[in-house]
Amino acid sequence: MSETDTEADEEAEVTVVLPDGSELDVPSGATVEDVAYEIGPGLGRDTVAGKIDGELVEKHATVHDGARIEIVTDQSDEYLTVLRHSAAHVFAQALQRLYPEATLTIGPPTDEGFYYDVTDVDLDEDDLAAIEAEMDEIIAADYEIEREVWSHEEAKEIYADNEYKRQILAEEASGEEVTFYAQDDWRDLCRGPHVESTGEIGAATLLEVSAAYWRGDEDNDTLTRVYGTAFESESALEEHLEMRERAQERDHRKIGQEMNLFSIPTVTGPGLPLYHPPGKTVLRELSDFANRLNREHGYEEVETPHVFRTELWKKSGHYENYKDDMFLLDVNDEEYGLKPMNCPGHATIFDQQSWSYRDLPQRYFENGKVYRKEQRGELSGLSRVWSFTIDDGHLFVRPDQIRGEIESVIEMIFEVVETLDLEVEVSLATRPEKSVGGDDIWESAEEQLREVLESGGYDYDVEPGDGAFYGPKIDFGFEDALGRVWDGPTVQLDFNMPDRFDLSYTGEDNEEHQPVMIHRALYGSYERFFMVLIEHFDGNFPLWLAPEQVRILPVSDETLGYAHRVKNALEAEGFRVEVEDRDWTVGRKIRAAHDDRLPYMVIVGDEEEAAGTVSVRDRFENQRGDVELDAFVDHLVDEREEKRTEPDFVDAE
Repeated sequence: MSETDTEADEEAEVTVVLPDGSELDVPSGATVEDVAYEIGPGLGRDTVAGKIDGELVEKHATVHDGARIEIVTDQSDEYLTVLRHSAAHVFAQALQRLYPEATLTIGPPTDEGFYYDVTDVDLDEDDLAAIEAEMDEIIAADYEIEREVWSHEEAKEIYADNEYKRQILAEEASGEEVTFYAQDDWRDLCRGPHVESTGEIGAATLLEVSAAYWRGDEDNDTLTRVYGTAFESESALEEHLEMRERAQERDHRKIGQEMNLFSIPTVTGPGLPLYHPPGKTVLRELSDFANRLNREHGYEEVETPHVFRTELWKKSGHYENYKDDMFLLDVNDEEYGLKPMNCPGHATIFDQQSWSYRDLPQRYFENGKVYRKEQRGELSGLSRVWSFTIDDGHLFVRPDQIRGEIESVIEMIFEVVETLDLEVEVSLATRPEKSVGGDDIWESAEEQLREVLESGGYDYDVEPGDGAFYGPKIDFGFEDALGRVWDGPTVQLDFNMPDRFDLSYTGEDNEEHQPVMIHRALYGSYERFFMVLIEHFDGNFPLWLAPEQVRILPVSDETLGYAHRVKNALEAEGFRVEVEDRDWTVGRKIRAAHDDRLPYMVIVGDEEEAAGTVSVRDRFENQRGDVELDAFVDHLVDEREEKRTEPDFVDAE
């Protein structure tokens, strides 16, 4: 290379995009930290890490032309993730101080803290206190966390006896150089980012020990996974632990067992829930609600089979992009696949007849069961399963109808949100690295979704790279009573699948045109939404959802007949009612009904029978006597129809 070429390379610049949309020219080869110093020396000094195109990276990461750059400081939301990553290293160092024979594999940060997978050491809950004490010493020592660059060959030598790290080196760090992060005399292969020193970790604790598979694959080695969490202060940690304890009390698996809602027995296979009668009752009510909303907004119900020839999945692009997550079957030497999504079936229905521009939009909905082969280590109650049901909707629209249809879908989603007294977080998810379709299609789709959100005045975040492989989407995260956010409904704009299926309609000009496909769900999936509601309401479902809505408590066997007449009156209006006829005291019957999370209890004795009235008690232990039965029934009808979230008869006048 000539001297002139060298000088030209040194003077070359790249342009990066800052969070406010402005552009900044920096020298080629500049790092995130360099960008921060270009913005201002104070920001440069405060830089802990950065985000390049939405991905959290170390501050030494090189930026590229057109990169979207965010600077992470100790005031950023991402700082806690960086701190927890460093806490995982502190755990690993402490572990190897106490158990030098321990072999390390991976230790990433998580939304709740961090974990580290290890082997060659036997650990249980009783061992955590000693490891945590050693972690406290490492934090108190305030070791500088230093980034080191080693050659790939040197790294292989360091991990000559660690097959897991060598696999990481081979698969994920195959360049000539790799990075380590060191503190005191201990180091670990890592991309970062990390905080400046161990002393920045204000408080850390270890939570539990479990088993895990290497790479999440049940065919691989079983490892020991240690979970922990870390915060900038002791007070923040204590607040988190209190919240965690409250969350454990609301765990849907615990409540599901207590209320006989569902089970996932070993004999059925992992991630395949069974819904018991009470649980199916809740799901049926949710389904009826969604079906009513769909019909009110002009959707027609369709049904598709659980399995299709893989020719369909190849045509849709799922086979290429989703094959590893599909259950594939060999049937008479022909390959079939359980459907991971409902959209190809709906596209095929649309393709079975000819359409005019006057016929659009066509709106289909289906409560469709789908199957996705998640790794067993990732399965968790109803939040992540193999078999689940999506309240799916697909719209086939003209380009000029996109905005109105998306606005209508968002209106439906907010009716769900408001009915169930939930809060939502909204985000625009853009093109992922693995996708189909051209740049122009993606840019147009993303811009139209952005316009709908901005014109509607919705607060939203941008999630770069989180879109579906076939199009961008608007995601809604449900926030529950504890402030946790769960994946919920979605609206996805798709220009690609209509092209793959060669879908068309005849336009006003008598020419063939391609419709736009919109994917949407109101709940996301019934399973995860059910889980959210169980934990949000702590099992205390609103009257309209409660598996058992009213329990009648006769004071004695002499009033059993009247109790059943009251039950008949309530059942005649469609309510789910039981009579507590066990030989218990009234106090014990009340306690049992309260523990079973009943919205209402009706107490009947000799006085109530003589007057033809009832005594009403709600789940808040409020009680009102001498109530006309017809008045109570009328109130229940109104409460059910209005889908109120809490029983309120006792306060009603």
